[in-house]
Amino acid sequence: MAGKEDKVLLRMKVNGEEAEVAVKPTWTLLRVLREELGFTGTKKGCEQGDCGACTVIMDGKAVNACLVLALQAESKEIETIEGLGTADALHPLQKSFIEHGAVQCGFCTPGMLMSAEALLRENRKPSLEEIKIGISGNLCRCTGYTKIIKAIESVSQKNREALTPFRGQ
Repeated sequence: MAGKEDKVLLRMKVNGEEAEVAVKPTWTLLRVLREELGFTGTKKGCEQGDCGACTVIMDGKAVNACLVLALQAESKEIETIEGLGTADALHPLQKSFIEHGAVQCGFCTPGMLMSAEALLRENRKPSLEEIKIGISGNLCRCTGYTKIIKAIESVSQKNREALTPFRGQ
């Protein structure tokens, strides 16, 4: 049949679990995560790489899932918001976003959290400027970024405290 796209088997690890799915070569990682694997926490925003709502971590780096062809994720480790924490065991970033009022409508939150997580893995103690750069690919229309930055700074400060050796005897 002319114009028929055959599917190809994609193997990757998503949130620590092996995943196999038949995909068309033109599908994005975003489509596969949401529509084929059910990871709907990864939001579908602009689909042009401008808003960051679809940010996931691929092999340790924050990426826009809407810009990654699914087949580029072959043999990669993908982390989505569903793998960051659970309702019963929130990740420190999730707790901090709640405590600082950084969650408004919630649409940008998954991507913002994944960008912040990738940043803090790379740099446990980022400066204010480094935090701003780290989330610069994520748009938020509700908070004005102040609360989001404070939430990330708070986790970073806790990282600093956790790394400070005990000086007393």
